[in-house]
Amino acid sequence: MSTQDETIPPRPSRSLAGRVAIVTGAGSRSNGIGNGRAAAILLAEAGAQVVCLDVNLEWAEVTVSMIAKEFGDDKALALRTNVTKEEECKAAVDTALEKFGRLDILVNNVGVGGPDGTAVDVDVKQWARGLEINVTSMMLMTKFAVPAMEKNERHPIAGRGSIVNIASVAGLVGGTPILLYPTSKGAVIQMTRAMASHHAPSGIRVNCVCPGMLYTPMIYAPGLPPHIREARRNRSLLKTEGNGWDTGCAVRFLASDEARWLTGVILPVDAGATAAPANGMSEGMSSTLAGGVEES
Repeated sequence: MSTQDETIPPRPSRSLAGRVAIVTGAGSRSNGIGNGRAAAILLAEAGAQVVCLDVNLEWAEVTVSMIAKEFGDDKALALRTNVTKEEECKAAVDTALEKFGRLDILVNNVGVGGPDGTAVDVDVKQWARGLEINVTSMMLMTKFAVPAMEKNERHPIAGRGSIVNIASVAGLVGGTPILLYPTSKGAVIQMTRAMASHHAPSGIRVNCVCPGMLYTPMIYAPGLPPHIREARRNRSLLKTEGNGWDTGCAVRFLASDEARWLTGVILPVDAGATAAPANGMSEGMSSTLAGGVEES
């Protein structure tokens, strides 16, 4: 005969108190809210301690100062890290373990638009560098994060850890004028599914967020004409503009116990643009990708 405890499952919590996260690309231009900075702040808001990685240390330090101002000086740490370098990825994970004693969450956010061009005219060296940044970096961070997570005691709800990879709707749709960007983001999507299968036995979930045409510092810093901004907004079903917080909220959800039964999920955050490609998603990507899409 079943007892009440057996028939009523434990309720997942939104709190990430006691968890430790690494967010790559956690900086952003000036005080802007890019995807990585938003994710880091929202994870800290939920209670996690966050190691903020960025190749630009000053940008990461701004993120840490934002977290400290709201949530305390002991909540975050900035590290200058080039995530295409294996030894620096290892050092970042080691630092998280030394500073906070564990690792529960990895957000693989670093990415670039990459070189222009089709297969006919793309610069081969820049192509290789783009794949290294957008794809290989996520593999390298995961290489060292997974063994760290496997040291955690397996929680009945949370398992041992959560990895969230940031891809793009460009990896889901065609029609872009640049070969590298959609190719690399599509690779991140398939890598997520493979990682989900590989690490599920260890109790580690792996999911993917695919932002759409968000208005982030990487987009507006170089300059975005008003008519292009309006066109981007109108290509979504909701006719609204997204920003870094939208990506950050998706990351926080997938990292939390609320998503305990989700792994291998590819989550578009695009106001429905990929649900209705007839609205001109491919056209929109083609007209704006040269200046970036959402970017990490």
